[in-house]
Amino acid sequence: MNPVLFLGHGSPMNLVIPSEFTRSLEAFGSNLEGVKNILVVSAHWKTRGTYVTISDPPEQIYDFYGFPDTLYAIEYRPKGDPSLANRVKELVKTVSIQTTSEWGIDHGSWGVLYFLFQKANLPVVQLSIDANLSPEQQYEIGQELRKLREEGTLIVGSGNIVHNLGKADFHNMNATPADWAIEFDEFVRQALESRNDKAILEFQKKGDIARLAAPSTEHFEPIFYVLGAMRPEEKVKFIHHSFQNRSVSMRSFVGV
Repeated sequence: MNPVLFLGHGSPMNLVIPSEFTRSLEAFGSNLEGVKNILVVSAHWKTRGTYVTISDPPEQIYDFYGFPDTLYAIEYRPKGDPSLANRVKELVKTVSIQTTSEWGIDHGSWGVLYFLFQKANLPVVQLSIDANLSPEQQYEIGQELRKLREEGTLIVGSGNIVHNLGKADFHNMNATPADWAIEFDEFVRQALESRNDKAILEFQKKGDIARLAAPSTEHFEPIFYVLGAMRPEEKVKFIHHSFQNRSVSMRSFVGV
């Protein structure tokens, strides 16, 4: 059975500034075997209803603005996989999933896959985050997709456990993280290590630090799909942990 991943992606600048984060993804990707195709849940595609990309190849979307030209010159052009898209539709019963060719792979997808599989030699399909659903319902979709792991699919959630650009220090990627960012990240770490999925699903009970960590929730929500795709007995292993720009946690983990 393939593992399931939650990856921080942070700023697009990670694509052009080498760091321990990018090196950790490269090292992890070099040891991945038996992957047939990839299903990504990215923070950057949130919809009303659940959609899955069916284009082959998927369009590479540069969904960021005002960055250096070198970023827009990076090409990541994998194949799509219509059969995987239709398999996703078949497996998920809790909601009706629609296929679409109006989205491709955004930087939440290709921005991390670039380091895991730089040759872009594996087909990629993207699943949208459904804004109509509760964390528990998103978790249930993850449970329904778990079988894909037995069929050769690598499931990847791409977001950030802490993501507050309003509190970010854009002048210093290595700025000291805010106390509330550390506290929320530590809460999630402990819940992951004990597989207290319920605590993570109910993260908003943490009050002020939750609102600061996820003032909008799209970067946190991929974790619900990922945890659902893990078997209850599986453990979390951390691939990387750091903070960037004071208020972004790059914590990444694998479920095995």
